[in-house]
Amino acid sequence: MLTLLVVDAANVVGSVPDGWWRDRRGAAERLRDRLVPCAADGVAGHPGPLEVVLVVEGRARGVEPVPGVRVDAAPGSGDDRIVELAGEAAAAGRRCVVVTADRELRRRVAAHGAECLGPRSVRP
Repeated sequence: MLTLLVVDAANVVGSVPDGWWRDRRGAAERLRDRLVPCAADGVAGHPGPLEVVLVVEGRARGVEPVPGVRVDAAPGSGDDRIVELAGEAAAAGRRCVVVTADRELRRRVAAHGAECLGPRSVRP
């Protein structure tokens, strides 16, 4: 069973002040495209292949999936959706890795046994 890599789009995009706030959807699409190699190659300490899920919210909704990266548009809070995904993975006996720098989110997903990596693990 593939490890689930869940990426907090808002947090990862917001980790670099590159003007992302002018085009949140475009920034999420650029992140999605940078995640494609992670599906095959993995990320630090987690060899591929991985199932990659990019969780988007707010003005980033509408980002389409691409081969290798599923996009999950959170109906409400992106953090709440990420916690749900971590819980579903735990219930299925799957390993889950969440990419975020949000301390509270890290605490919440750790309660489901998820591991956490920082935004730099998926950003150049």
